[in-house]
Amino acid sequence: MNGGESIFLVIGIAIAAGLMIRLLAGSLDRDRVRQYITSIGGELLESHWAPFGPGWFGEKNDRIYSVRYRDRDGCIHKAHVKTSMMSGVYLTNDTIVSRPQSKPVPPRPKHLDTVEKQETVEEEKARLRKRLAELEELD
Repeated sequence: MNGGESIFLVIGIAIAAGLMIRLLAGSLDRDRVRQYITSIGGELLESHWAPFGPGWFGEKNDRIYSVRYRDRDGCIHKAHVKTSMMSGVYLTNDTIVSRPQSKPVPPRPKHLDTVEKQETVEEEKARLRKRLAELEELD
């Protein structure tokens, strides 16, 4: 092996090592972001690496991701996340892109609308006392 081939071998190994480190960091970042969003009551829907996201210029250690998540109220958010092993997780440009549809109120049962069939609380108490007295007489 001559000198030129060994340089290419070293460069190839360095590039492969760099890619492996980046893939490992990305996996750890996704777990960290998922845990953060879960801790605030949300659910992570999708996450994509955004190397030129907001705040990228001058940033050396933090990685930036574009995320979509559902909060505890059911609203869907779109945000950017800055994270690294040492700095934690920071949401930026967090905007709500959709809100849940309100559930329709079920109609009131018809039998509750007829006044003649409704019993007042005092009438129900009297009816139940009478029934209890009848049951006590049987014993």
